[in-house]
Amino acid sequence: MTPELTALAFAGLVHIVQFAIASIQANREIGLGYTTSPRDRPPSHPPSDTTGRMLRAYDNSTAMIGLFAAAVACIAIPGQSTGYTAALAWIYVVARLFYAPAYALGWKPWRSYLWILALTCCGLLFLAALT
Repeated sequence: MTPELTALAFAGLVHIVQFAIASIQANREIGLGYTTSPRDRPPSHPPSDTTGRMLRAYDNSTAMIGLFAAAVACIAIPGQSTGYTAALAWIYVVARLFYAPAYALGWKPWRSYLWILALTCCGLLFLAALT
């Protein structure tokens, strides 16, 4: 397995852990009655700020992981892995690993910087695939 694919596997695990933490918090605060329902209406009370941030961080992770997976595929499938592309992939994973806690704790502007770093890594991976 290429280093980029290994990084993608770790990113997937980070995504799953992030989902589990956000879900557990939401279930505790909002209740299983709502979280297991079809959610046709808003909950009777909103989640705490921290839980709301964790849920939004997970939504952001959902949007980003597909982009990262596509970038990794563009490198791995044609066998274009290099030390540079491996470093970009791992920097992405580290940035995303710190993104959720930064969001949950309200670290501004650091959360945004981590997001920009991860997105930049994806863009650079795509550019590397084109060269």
